[in-house]
Amino acid sequence: MSRRRFLAEPYGAYRQAVLPPPDDYLTRVGPGTPAGEYLRRFWHPVAQSAMLKDLPVAIRILGEDLVIFRDRSARIGLLHRHCAHRGTSLEFGKIEERGIRCCYHGWQFDVDGALIDTPAEPEGNPYKGKLYHGAYPTVEDSGLIFAYFGPPEKKPPFRRFASYEAPGARLGLAEHIGGNVKPCNWLQIMDNVADPVHEAYLHAQISGPQFLNDDGEPLVALGISGKDDYWESPNGILCNEARRVGGFVWVRSLEYMCPNVIQLCKAPHFPLEESNSDEWETPTVLTRWRVPIDDEHTIEFGYIYAYASDTRPYFNKVWPADLSNAGGRPYETMQRDPGDYEAQVSQGPITRHATEHLATSDRGLALMRRMVREGIEAVARGEDPRALARDGQPLKVAARETVWRIPEGPTPQDDEALLRKLSRTVAERSLGKLPA
Repeated sequence: MSRRRFLAEPYGAYRQAVLPPPDDYLTRVGPGTPAGEYLRRFWHPVAQSAMLKDLPVAIRILGEDLVIFRDRSARIGLLHRHCAHRGTSLEFGKIEERGIRCCYHGWQFDVDGALIDTPAEPEGNPYKGKLYHGAYPTVEDSGLIFAYFGPPEKKPPFRRFASYEAPGARLGLAEHIGGNVKPCNWLQIMDNVADPVHEAYLHAQISGPQFLNDDGEPLVALGISGKDDYWESPNGILCNEARRVGGFVWVRSLEYMCPNVIQLCKAPHFPLEESNSDEWETPTVLTRWRVPIDDEHTIEFGYIYAYASDTRPYFNKVWPADLSNAGGRPYETMQRDPGDYEAQVSQGPITRHATEHLATSDRGLALMRRMVREGIEAVARGEDPRALARDGQPLKVAARETVWRIPEGPTPQDDEALLRKLSRTVAERSLGKLPA
């Protein structure tokens, strides 16, 4: 538990009125910052394919002002927003057969940044065919557009996940067109990923059951706080929580994947009493990225999965948590039914770690922050960080949801030991034999 600001007197707020600064090492994302350089070693989603029509789109990612477009040859360009000539924004440019043309003096840039036309300049000028405007490489995949922002000589292969290739899996967009923007730092959103403990409180006891099964019924297991465990996976952290639900044990397992990805599996169906099975596993249902716009804003993009064997949607009606991960709700509604958005954004633009009092329920969060720090340090040493996928192979996903039909142990202590054992079983199925 952190004791850096341990207040031990009543009505003592004056003692803590002066706030410490944020942890710049982990939270600042602009060019040249430690975390910014770490994040720039990975491919990130920056837009959805449907956003690119007949006009350029201004975006901001990792503290850089950019413009993204699809030229008339169907190639995607991601360029620094301000023209290399006099700084006019290319969001007002004209999309050409090749690249984009600035509205001010007609300079034309190809999708790789090459200056290919300077109509107001004489032939033989020192720019045409020689100058490059800032551009980043892109890959379009299943409705999302990804970009790499790091050193060109260190560009890794485009990163895909093995969950994409699961039998019968179909990928759809998890967010509405334009992505889900939150006015806060990327790391406090990622903190939520390694914190399964919050689900029983924020998403059940505080706001009522926010998670429903495919039949629109509450997942009653969310109302029961479980036994949480955390293991390092090759690509991040496997976060397990085992819960007793009557005659069943549900091991809810999700995975934090470096540096800013969550892998989440499909929640099981309750009640299960009518089934003849004694064990169930459910597939991946969500892959989501939290991409920093700048230090104080983050955008979420992701895939939601459907499977050929299941014609039902993941959720079949609008439910509170569908809205509570985004802004725009009436203030009173946010107060009465807070969700992830309120919990994350209300911490402030950048959480000040020195004001926190971390406890045993924050073990996953502490491990995740340590992993981010290790990634930053690896990049500073000139090494590849964890989960970069340099070999080009799809990354294995360790997350899995498992339910057992199994009676309670003879004592509460025996049942807790059973839950811990089953949670470990789930982890070993994904990660192999774990040390004692």
